Amino acid sequence: MKVLVTGSGQLAWELSQTVPATIELIEAPRGVLDITDRSACLELLQKHQPNWVVNTAAYTAVDRAEQEREKAFAANEQGAANVAEACKLVDARLVHVSTDFVFDGRSNTPYLPEAPVNPLSVYGSSKLAGERAVASALPSTVIVRTSWLYSSTGANFVKTILRLMAEKPELNVVADQVGSPTWARGLASVLWRGVMNDVAGGRYHWSDAGPTTWYDFAVAIQELALELNILDQSIPVRAIPTSAYPTPAARPAYSVLDTQLTENVFGVEAEGWRSQLKAMLLQLKG
Repeated sequence: MKVLVTGSGQLAWELSQTVPATIELIEAPRGVLDITDRSACLELLQKHQPNWVVNTAAYTAVDRAEQEREKAFAANEQGAANVAEACKLVDARLVHVSTDFVFDGRSNTPYLPEAPVNPLSVYGSSKLAGERAVASALPSTVIVRTSWLYSSTGANFVKTILRLMAEKPELNVVADQVGSPTWARGLASVLWRGVMNDVAGGRYHWSDAGPTTWYDFAVAIQELALELNILDQSIPVRAIPTSAYPTPAARPAYSVLDTQLTENVFGVEAEGWRSQLKAMLLQLKG
């Protein structure tokens, strides 16, 4: 089976590290494919004739998107539509990765895939537009929303917190946003399972198990990093409200995703976010 993966971020890297032996992987990072170029998408897929495409390519600069709306929509809506159209042309299945930012955070129970959407930011709106574009162009698309993604590669919250804890005497972290962290390697394994099982199209959710706050996540990062000798000493970590750390883009106050449908359909089980964090830190340590 041939699978083409778009994008250059942490999820694309984890997909390349976990590819099943029976799959021929075709990597299409930004230097190879700009998904905003419709003809390039059509040409590349016609050349390789993949059975599946996993679209991880996206504009992900959440705050900058507030000033770069056109760029965000070019990648996240039109780019996604280009990929879906190219898949339709060569009769390929598509996995499209989306985000918890399609929700407004007013729930207090985990979001089901069919829950009402109401993004608060340009980034969230562009990703929702992308979901709708791929579902319209290719109804068999497997749309997988995820949250708080991190990896041992690339830029993410875990690596930023580790760097700041090594540099600063103390740290303030937002404590009133609730979600579930997701190790990109775990998500990659789930996506491969979906491809191998030829799962039905539709919207699915994936994150590691258990809700937390950014503050509690940061505290856990420090505890585990000290335990694993990644950090030499602890620093005070103080809980602050979102109002004390204003950002250009609004974030959902609650974005825990209900993963039960994915567990049932893909034949997987979510592991606790803390154990996944430890596994990633062990990998990072080498």
